[in-house]
Amino acid sequence: MLSFLLLLFLLPSSSNALDFCVGELTLPETPAGYPCKPPAKLTVDDFIFTGFEKAGNTSNIISAAVSPAFTAQFPGVNGLGISAARLDLAPNGVIPLHTHPAASELLVVTQGAILAGFISSANDVYYKTLKKGDLMVFPQGLLHFQINARGINSVAIVSFSSPSPGLQITTLALFAGSLPSPIIEKVTFLDDAQVKKLKAVLGGTG
Repeated sequence: MLSFLLLLFLLPSSSNALDFCVGELTLPETPAGYPCKPPAKLTVDDFIFTGFEKAGNTSNIISAAVSPAFTAQFPGVNGLGISAARLDLAPNGVIPLHTHPAASELLVVTQGAILAGFISSANDVYYKTLKKGDLMVFPQGLLHFQINARGINSVAIVSFSSPSPGLQITTLALFAGSLPSPIIEKVTFLDDAQVKKLKAVLGGTG
């Protein structure tokens, strides 16, 4: 038995594709991710991402920015079941209620303080103000949010259990698209004036 294990150890690997599958972004994405980049074309830089050194642009309606390191930005995570993002929240910044259909999320605060929470499928609410060094997990598919809880720029690094976690922001889904106002009024119990006001702010039609 020992000699057999030693033989397996000494045999050369037949293909690096068994270890990883760096995404070949020039080819179409499939439900399983991108096809693998040929091993002969790989370098160490395929496994390194340097996009978190600068803050994202928070000059927008939510005073927040998310800088992703998903497969499209970091092909090295293709097929590995992981990805990451940098979250920047200016004073009064907020990431509205949203979900990631394909991933759970782990957030660690690296600067400032962030009020974060999620809502379970039983409509129980779990939220807390997190300070530097605190972590919080958001289970896959559940509505969750992040709000700057201090009058300074707050920063977090977020990891996901998928290289392409997906994103749907509830407010934008309702008021930034073309869902007709009468339907929104029925499903949200908002009146026509409120719906039109929100659509005007977020660029919705219908």
